Amino acid sequence: MTSAASLSEISAAFPWLFPLVAFVFGACIGSFLNVVIYRVPKDQSIVRPGSHCGCGQPIKWHDNIPILSWLILRGRARCCGRRFSIRYPFVELLTALLFLACWLQFPPAVAACGWVLVSCLVAATFIDLDHMIIPDVFTIGLAVAGVLLSLLVPALHGFQEDYFFLDSFRSGVAAIQGVLVGSGLVLWIALLAEVVLRKEAMGFGDVKFVGAIGAFCGWPGAVFAVFGGALVGTVWFVIALLWEKAAGKPAPVAPPTEDAAGEPAPLAFGAHVPFGPMLAIAGALYFLFFRDAALRWLADVAVLL
Repeated sequence: MTSAASLSEISAAFPWLFPLVAFVFGACIGSFLNVVIYRVPKDQSIVRPGSHCGCGQPIKWHDNIPILSWLILRGRARCCGRRFSIRYPFVELLTALLFLACWLQFPPAVAACGWVLVSCLVAATFIDLDHMIIPDVFTIGLAVAGVLLSLLVPALHGFQEDYFFLDSFRSGVAAIQGVLVGSGLVLWIALLAEVVLRKEAMGFGDVKFVGAIGAFCGWPGAVFAVFGGALVGTVWFVIALLWEKAAGKPAPVAPPTEDAAGEPAPLAFGAHVPFGPMLAIAGALYFLFFRDAALRWLADVAVLL
């Protein structure tokens, strides 16, 4: 009996098992991403020291269980009672749900590639919200990873015939096209907007970020991320303005990175936010839900032309 057959039998007998594993694994990765989000912009090691409270005390393993520990401790540290940001369980839950969505939507190999993508999208989103930057590891590094994974898993770009090497080549070409078209499109938009507005309209990190999304989603996904991100940003802006009007307070120009205790500040729901999170949301939506519909639409347009 092959291992694939064994896994199929286990999945048939316990259909909830592998989705549960994907969710729990995603929550654990989300816990690690909290460390990445906090330390990478500060050029600190993401390995050492281990997780510790703001008072300096190490956090014990049973107080570091994703999502559950925050709920059990009611958002406060056991050692000193200081409050932990709600962003910690939010990032863990968000990552867990994205991992589950990848598992439910795709074959295992493609789902694993999706886990790499969504992990980087989550980390880049919160770093950009906090610091108005997207580190190169989540742009250039993600683009390189996307090209390599495309060569190893041709199904990532829909190539899954019997000739692996040919499919691998086609998939790699699709990934490189995504990088070039995505980054090139955003670069031209940024340059034209700078001429019209006479100020920088988009950071170069966004240019590289769309290219990285294109490595996983192809050039249609990169284009979708740009225009879908603009739509998401517009909706965010309108809702934020309505929220501010109801609250009677203006939005901050940029969210503070940390509070007085050194904890990540809560997500500022204001009108002034970077474009990177909008690109990440649109890229994740395309990869998980809109890829097939977008490709069918492009095929219909090509027939009409």
